Amino acid sequence: MRLGKFGLVGLMVCTGSFANAGQAESQDVKMINLAHQSGCVTCHAISGAGKGPNGLKPIGPAWQDVARKYGSDPDAKAALVTTVLHGSSPYQSHWKGEVSGVAMPPNSVVLNEAQANELVDWILHLAD
Repeated sequence: MRLGKFGLVGLMVCTGSFANAGQAESQDVKMINLAHQSGCVTCHAISGAGKGPNGLKPIGPAWQDVARKYGSDPDAKAALVTTVLHGSSPYQSHWKGEVSGVAMPPNSVVLNEAQANELVDWILHLAD
């Protein structure tokens, strides 16, 4: 999650905004549940702290790394939603050498466009 348990409590105490902090936590939980249900976490993690299967590089980039790489690009959201729904080319990997996967498979079977947009929005804010 973006803030962690203690960060969320600190935010609520410092700002006095229990409703906003609760909404952020609810969005985190909602998106993590969507990612689990859609199979995203088979290849991706939220942070880059872990390894992939058998101690190898992770299959796909950590979402915080995605947020850091693309968060300031105004065209990134549309491109990432397209990648989530339709997959990526193994010949144009932007993560070559950093992850063990070659390409992202299409996910339009498990996610609709609205869900992909919401998930990508959430991912792009993980570097905040």
